[in-house]
Amino acid sequence: MPQVHANGVDLEYETFGRKTDPAVLLIMGYAAQMTLWPVSLCEGLAAQGFRVIRFDNRDVGLSTHLSQLGVPNVMEALMKAMAGQKLRAPYSLDDMAADSIGLLDGLGMDSAHLVGASMGGMIAQIAAAKYPNRTRSLVSIMSTTSRRDLPQGKPEAIAVLTMPPASGSREDRMAQGRAIWTAIGSPGFRPTKEEMDELAAREVDHSPYDPEAPARQLVAMLAGEPRNEMLKSVRAPTLVIHGADDPLLPVACGEDTAASVPGAELVVIPGMGHDLPKALVPLLLEHIGNFLARVERKRSAA
Repeated sequence: MPQVHANGVDLEYETFGRKTDPAVLLIMGYAAQMTLWPVSLCEGLAAQGFRVIRFDNRDVGLSTHLSQLGVPNVMEALMKAMAGQKLRAPYSLDDMAADSIGLLDGLGMDSAHLVGASMGGMIAQIAAAKYPNRTRSLVSIMSTTSRRDLPQGKPEAIAVLTMPPASGSREDRMAQGRAIWTAIGSPGFRPTKEEMDELAAREVDHSPYDPEAPARQLVAMLAGEPRNEMLKSVRAPTLVIHGADDPLLPVACGEDTAASVPGAELVVIPGMGHDLPKALVPLLLEHIGNFLARVERKRSAA
């Protein structure tokens, strides 16, 4: 796949659809590669008239891994975050938002619909607030404003995200992936065993194993300030999608995000957890596709 050098890092990306169509930039979440955006979702949006770009964030997949920045102490960072203390992070979510805009620059795109999932939703929120002229719309999926008093996720769902595999072997890494998706997945849209195995294999085979990189992304999230005030400045049309059964970021997190952005629409999906399984794609295509089409019609009429 191709890469773009942006904001000091090389970003691996893939595109779907025609270059002349409005762009949709898909921003994935914590320690998650671009391959977690289902191909059926990417192709479905492209079929609806959009040029879709998915990419690996810094420190994940085939994009630049910033090993020279060292490995932060995650437990210390978690304790400081719980105590409300300031954290020092190797880089920030603002840096990752700048990466996203830099990718658009490298692809020669003046603006895009920003669609982010989980941590990717946080990055998209920041980008929409800081780069309004580059943002056609904002879609925040299973994400949060990071407001400190919001309900916490289930302990077992939080714990599984930071649980290392038994070893760096392909089999143990695949087993870890299956354990994560089982713990945080959508009870109403469960993948088959074959789909789960295929997903685990695809994720493991996409890039070499780097057990240190996720710590830097995690501390970037923990160090971020709540975005409620920032989101009040967002003027781009905004859609917030959240699962009613999200065990990691309870639905109140999505509700708070929507309440923070003027005029934002909120869609709560029963049976959706904290993943994007194949069975959920038709609903996502309906909600996201219809929303983006409305935004484009209004832009054309303006």
